[in-house]
Order: sequence, then structure tokens, then C-alpha cells
Amino acid sequence: MSSKLSALLSAAVVFLAGAAQAAPHYQAQISRTAYGIPHIRAADYGGIGYGQAYAFAQDNLCLLADKVVTVNGERSKYFGPDGVTTVAFAETKNLEADFFFRGALDVAALKTNFGKLSADYRNLVLGYVAGYNRFLRETPKAGLPAACRDAPWLRPITLDDMLRLNEERMIQASGGAWLRQINAAAPPTLKAQASLDAPGLPIEPEQFGLGSNGWAFGRDVTANGSGVLLGNPHFPWETTNRFYQVHLTIPGKLDTMGVTIGGAPGMSIGFNKDVAWTHTVSTDRHFTVFELSLDPADPTAYFVDGKRLTMATNAVTVEVKGGAPQTRMAYASIYGPMVVMPQVGMTWSAKTAYVLRDANKNNVRSGDTWLGIARAGSVEEIKAGISKTLGIPWVNTIASDRKGDVLYADITATPNVTADLAKTCAPPSGVGPMAARARIYVLDGARGACNWQVAAGTPAPGLMPGEAMPAMIRTDYVANSNDSYWLANGRAPMAAFPPIVGPTANVQNLRTRSGLMEIEARLAGTDGLPGKSVDPAAVWAMLYANRNLAADLAIPDLLKMCAQAPSGTSTAGKDVSLVDACTVLSQWDRRMNVDSRGAHLFVEFWRKAERTPDLWATSFDASDPVHTPRGLNGIAAPKLKTALADAVELLAAKGVALDAPWGEVQYAVRGDLKIPVHGGEGGDGVLNAQQSAWVGSGLIPFHGSSYIQVVTFDAKGPVADAILTYDQSTDPASPHYADQSVLHAKKGRVRLPFSAAEIAADKALKVVVIEE
Repeated sequence: MSSKLSALLSAAVVFLAGAAQAAPHYQAQISRTAYGIPHIRAADYGGIGYGQAYAFAQDNLCLLADKVVTVNGERSKYFGPDGVTTVAFAETKNLEADFFFRGALDVAALKTNFGKLSADYRNLVLGYVAGYNRFLRETPKAGLPAACRDAPWLRPITLDDMLRLNEERMIQASGGAWLRQINAAAPPTLKAQASLDAPGLPIEPEQFGLGSNGWAFGRDVTANGSGVLLGNPHFPWETTNRFYQVHLTIPGKLDTMGVTIGGAPGMSIGFNKDVAWTHTVSTDRHFTVFELSLDPADPTAYFVDGKRLTMATNAVTVEVKGGAPQTRMAYASIYGPMVVMPQVGMTWSAKTAYVLRDANKNNVRSGDTWLGIARAGSVEEIKAGISKTLGIPWVNTIASDRKGDVLYADITATPNVTADLAKTCAPPSGVGPMAARARIYVLDGARGACNWQVAAGTPAPGLMPGEAMPAMIRTDYVANSNDSYWLANGRAPMAAFPPIVGPTANVQNLRTRSGLMEIEARLAGTDGLPGKSVDPAAVWAMLYANRNLAADLAIPDLLKMCAQAPSGTSTAGKDVSLVDACTVLSQWDRRMNVDSRGAHLFVEFWRKAERTPDLWATSFDASDPVHTPRGLNGIAAPKLKTALADAVELLAAKGVALDAPWGEVQYAVRGDLKIPVHGGEGGDGVLNAQQSAWVGSGLIPFHGSSYIQVVTFDAKGPVADAILTYDQSTDPASPHYADQSVLHAKKGRVRLPFSAAEIAADKALKVVVIEE
């Protein structure tokens, strides 16, 4: 044998041995307790991801596979261009979603940023890929869910898929919400590329359909001197924004339980032995728009500080089922993708164009951020971690800890745009004031000094530093229900931060007001419960009271209007008797419990009534924001009676009695089951928020209270009660497709087994070990 051949063979042996050594080894123990909750135990982060994905695929394989199709821009290929999917919490046509995801996601940049993350998180994600693929590989076709077992789009996933899924979650309140405005952007020499028949960009959390309540009580007010936390996110009941309960344990390194967003490795909301945390959608704008001054000779060229630049172009092609592929051109500047929004005057003309800069684009930092929260030992550690990474995309953080400290922090990936910068950088076209009414901040892109300010030490240029954003650590309480940071504690309003973070001294939503009323009544001992301190039972009682604050504020005056003239004219011009309706409302308990009669009548009335001009008799007073505005204005009586007449007509058309029990009107459908659902519209001031839509003669929930947890701590560890309102599994064949829904209908909850002894004692315990 020649020395050269020998050397080659030796090199090959070394290479193969190295490859074999480098092949990852995964092992995880999956212990399922009551309601199908998986407890994943492994020796390392790769094993944790492996077990977590395997368990999730057992329960929700089709859900995740479908979302992989979406983020790869392949919905038109498999389902046709005119079908709809959900992107950024809004229904979107398949074709529009495909053009967006194929054009807007930068997988190369995501991979680069992923490589900068901790080895722990990278291994967690790679293990997740392996665990999902293990389940898909080893499960016989007959054992797969019927919804996707024969689907051509069911396939193994890759790291690229995981990065796309994460990016989709990061930009849901920024670039994703501008999907249609990005798709429609085209130079004036070309026809607009997409319809803009929608009213425009959803702006506030309530308009997104988003919401949540997060309360944390500290040692000064709790019965046990430790922290007590309520996590009550209001999120979709469908798509991968569904939560999934899980417990993750690496002995000596990680021990955390709660929920993750579908398809996301790690933990989104939860607790460990020392801290508990939750999130609520924040008021920050995680984007700005820049106005470009164009070259009159070329609408795809623009000037920055006098220098002429040419827009980047990208021909995006989408495969279409049963038809020819479709191609559109995507345009981008140095700030980001081009956008149009005619509703606020932002069009692409020969002189000006508009572009979006997104603070959450390529934000993979979130992975290490949530991993750090899950390992934290105090609220101080949580605050320090989220300030360093700025990886929280668009939610407030509310937390409590064992020693009784509580945290509110609106520390997110937010543009570093001060009030002065926004003022001095107003665009020359004058479009800024129109957009500002919707809190869309438009800056002059022709001046480099108008770009986001760069602060030292931030993980990405142009982000607002964590120490410059709203946060407080207290020992009494903090609370948020999707208004700004201003009233995180009703006794200590916070001073103003830059407007891009959120407003102050403004009208609060009814859930914010209701929550602060409940909290202060508890601390004053005037809520009818024993004592004045807070314990988990009191927190559940406050949430599950299902009080409708709008009804408390409106019905007394509405009944007076009824007494004066018990009839109204419907929008269609029909004279409608309101005698029966007013009688039902007078007898309703003003709650959204399953046995409350008349709740649906008020819901339909208030949908229109709340939009009435000059609605309130007492206007908002910034010195009394919890109790103002209030009282119905007498001059609004004709319009309010029209709203009630319309509600009566609607219910008659649906064949629903005015005094039907709420649980017979609002219910979840699980196979042949109709499961009553308590709670009501968050816009009505119902803390246990529940959005529903009419399907036939029933209101079917689609968004609202999802995972609810109340957590405190004792000498042994965390004490947590929780409920996943819509269940662990989306597979109708699963035993966990309806079990928690039934429990939730009875206002039940699950005591979560956290310690090894508690898990071992669970009567439903089933254990498997997987390895490769």
C-alpha cells in the first residue's frame, strides 16, 4: 500500500470516527400524570427538547405540521390560494401568507444569530427536532391522527423550520401584523400587488384580540408572606398560539413547569421552586415607519443624507395547487420592507414611499431569555436577565418569588425612539399626525440622524436599553391587563416614559379597572371574603366571580331609560318592544356564569352600545382612573335603545330566548359534546375573558382564558393550581381532547404535581423512556 493511500485511509477512519462521536445521543423519560400532562426528565438540554417534542407530537402532531407549512410559504401549494390561515392573530388568505413568509423571513440571518446563543438553548432546539422526527418515524400510519395521516405535507422537520416558527412568533405584533401592507407595496409604475380591503393594521391589544391578566402579590399582603401569582393569558384556542402544559427537569440544572406555546421548546409561562411568572401583551410599538424621499427619475431609488440608494428587490414565487406558480416582487430599503397603508396616507408615489423597521426581526435571543427566566431564583434575576437580552418580543413580564417580592416589567425589544426624536424627525409629507392617532410613529428616512438611537450595551443596535424601560419591584402588588405600565400599581402610578412605550393618564380598559377594583376591595376586606390578605383561594374567587363591569356601569341607567319609554327603533327601522328585554336585564345577576340568565342579551347590546358617541355621563378623570368614566349619558338614550332593539332582533332570529342560561348559549364543541364555557368579553370588563362567535344558535369560543395558573410557595416548593381551558390535545381520538374543558365548565382546576414524590403518587401515572 502506498504511503499516500495509507494516509487517505487513516484520514477517512479519523473522519468517520469523529462523525460517529459527534452524532448526538438523546434520552428522555416522559411521565404522564392526570389530564395527560407530561413531565420530561433528562440529563441534558438536548434530552429535554427531545422528550418535549415527542410528547407534543403525540398530542398535537397535525397542529404543528400545519404551521410548518405556513411558515415555509406552502399553503397555496397544498391547500389552494383562497383558503385562510392565521398569521399574527388575524385570518389571512393562504396566498398572502405564502408571499409574506417566502419573502420576509431571512433564514440565513436567523441561523447566524442562532449560532451566537448558548449551547444549552441550541441543544434544546436540536433535541426538539430529533424528538418530533422520532415520533413521526416510529409511529405506524394507522397510529397517526386522522387529520393529517395521509397529508402530503406531513414530513420530518428541520432546524430551519424551527427558526421560521420562532420568527413568526417574534413578529406577531410587528412585521407579521403588517403582512398585507408589505405584500401590497409596489412602485407607482406597477399595479398594487394585493388587496387592502381590510380597515388597516390592528393596533391595540384588544383590537388584535389579544389580552391577559397578570397579577403578583407580595409579602406585605399575602397570607403566607410569600409571593402569589395569577397568570391568565387570553390567547387563541386554535393554531400554534395554543398553550401546552409541560414539566421540564434536568437534575441540578432546570426544574420548571407551566406552558409553552405550541412548537416552542422550553417554557413560556410557568414557575420553578422559587419564582412564578406570566405575561400580558404590552402597549409598546415594536416597529416604526420611515418615510423615504425618492429619486423623481426612479421610484425604487431613495436618498439618505444626500446619498442615492437603490432598493433591494426579490422575486418571490409561490406554488399554487391546481394552477401556475405566482410571482411578485418584494422591495426593501436599508430600514426594512416597503409598506403601504392608504388609510393613514402612506402610499407609494413618485416622491415618497414608506418602509417598516421591525425591532423583533431576527430575534432569536428570546430562546435564551425564557430559558433564563425558567432558571431564575428571584424576581431580581428575572429583571436582570430580560434587561440584558432584550429578547422578550411584545409582552409585559409579571412575576413573584418565594421571599415575597413581585415584579412588573415592560422590558421588550422596543425601538429607541424618544419623544424628542419623534418630534424633530417628523416626515416632511405631514403624514405623521394621521398615523400618530393610531400610535404609528413615522420618521424621516432621508436623515440618518432620524434612525433609532444606538445605546451602548444593547444586544442589537437601535433597541431601547432595559434600564430605560418601565419596571418596578414591590412587596404589595403589581397588575396588568394590557393597558400601559402607568397603573401597574393603582396606588403608585408610574411617571411617563417615551410615547412609543405607551401612554399615561389615559382611559383604562374595563378589565384593568375591574382588576384594580377587585384587588383593592380584597386588600380593604370589602369583597365579602374572609380577612384582608391574599391567598390562592381569594385569587380564584376574584377571577371566577365573572363580574361584568360594563353591566354594573350601564344597566342602572339603561333601566331608567326603559322605564321612561320601553321601546326602541332597530337599525333596520323596525319598532321593537323592549319590555321583556328590560325585565330580563333587571333580573340578570350581571355575571357571566353558566347559569346566569340574560348575559347574552347584554353582550349583544354592548357590542354596539359601547361605540356610542358621548356614551358616559361622567367623563374620564386622570385623578380617578379606576372609577371613571361612568354612568350613561341621557342624550345617548335613543342610540342605546336602538342597540338593545338590535340585540332583541338578533336573538329572535337565532331562536335564542332572552333569558337563556349563559352556558346554553356559550359552549365549546368537542365531538358530540357541548361543554358550557363561563366568562365573557374582556371589553365588557370581564376578567375571565372569553371571545366567542355565533355558529348557528350558539356562541363558540375562539379566544380568551387559555392557561390559568395561581402559584404560591411553601417550605416544600411551589404550590400551583391550574387549568388549560381547551385541553392538551387537538386530536379528537385523544383522551385529553375534552377532559380539562369539562373540568373548566365546573370552575375546577388541577393541583399540579411538581416534586418527584407528587408525580409518583399520581394515580394516572404512565412512564415511558425514549432514546436514540
